Amino acid sequence: MNLVPTRTALVVIDMVPFFVSENPYCRGIVPNIGRIADALRGAGGTVAWVLPAVGERTPVLDEFFGPETAEAYRASGGTGPLPERLWPELVVRPGDVLVEKSAPSAFFPGRCVLPGLLEERGVDTVLISGTVTNVCCESSARDAATLGLRVILVADANAARCDRDHNATLHTVYRSFGDVRSTSDLLEMIQVVPGGRADDELGRSSGGGGLAGLCIVRGCCGGGLLRAAQGDVDEECAHDGDA
Repeated sequence: MNLVPTRTALVVIDMVPFFVSENPYCRGIVPNIGRIADALRGAGGTVAWVLPAVGERTPVLDEFFGPETAEAYRASGGTGPLPERLWPELVVRPGDVLVEKSAPSAFFPGRCVLPGLLEERGVDTVLISGTVTNVCCESSARDAATLGLRVILVADANAARCDRDHNATLHTVYRSFGDVRSTSDLLEMIQVVPGGRADDELGRSSGGGGLAGLCIVRGCCGGGLLRAAQGDVDEECAHDGDA
């Protein structure tokens, strides 16, 4: 199967200040997300930004996390216009999709309108990026595969709290739900040839503009947070407060 840019969507999960500001791994993937987004738009593909919705407070979540942590996760997506709730270094362009989700997965039926919007655009392949790798990104990859979409998890455009959590998800997705690729791989695959197909085949790898034309839909997610390509961060996982 070939990667067809016009039938491909970059899905960016939960890159909001709540998760990004305190995690150097998250900040480290911002440039890669931007590079893929620019390349895919230029080739006629779709960029979809997915933000946590303000969820309902429930006794189950209060019991599981504790009331204070549950409330923090419930409001993790922030308030105000959706474009302004993204990490400020990420740029939403005309034609991008901007949605909220009310579950960890952006593809769980009834909890996010993204699947229907991508279907309307003829998308059959999703590139999963964002945070946290082992919670919302993995959940989204699994459900996207279940819905029959071709899934590529971008190894260096996802972020978790530590290598162990991040790499476990890469292994799981690669074995059971889709491909795992680097940003550089995808930039090569997005190169357009006549007919809108990419130069490369989708094989198993080895290893601020204006807002006119935006598709904006209003609709929780929490998590631990990748292994960034740069920066020295403690390899030990800090699970206190992880979802």
